[in-house]
Amino acid sequence: MDGFRFSTEVSVRFAETDAQGVAHNAVYLVWYEVARIDYLARFREGYRGLQADGLEALTIETHVRYVAPARFDERLRIHARCSEIRGARFRYDYAIERAGTAIATGWTRHAVVERKTFRPARFPAWLAEAIAQAEAWKL
Repeated sequence: MDGFRFSTEVSVRFAETDAQGVAHNAVYLVWYEVARIDYLARFREGYRGLQADGLEALTIETHVRYVAPARFDERLRIHARCSEIRGARFRYDYAIERAGTAIATGWTRHAVVERKTFRPARFPAWLAEAIAQAEAWKL
């Protein structure tokens, strides 16, 4: 998919489907999270690196545009990119495809907070620099 430098794969599990074998709409957000955690795993210690710094990243907004259904046992590729970092907030964009055909697109917004107090905290510089390099941005 154009503009994405990272992707990961999932198989649609039976538990993620309805009686007709179609993936439930809510599971797309789980697949977004799978891609996001895999994306972060490439940098330092991934999400655990954030936690080691005393931080958490909360999901504050989500959007999914459903294009075609996913069905039990299909292999899906989830493309993910961090498209924006501003202060304590950041955004990921996603494209989910099956055999080269788009089935969903969307995004999530997140806020970095202090792990103990849940007060907003700046996005860590070490991670912003790593993402900028991975996404070929200029900081």
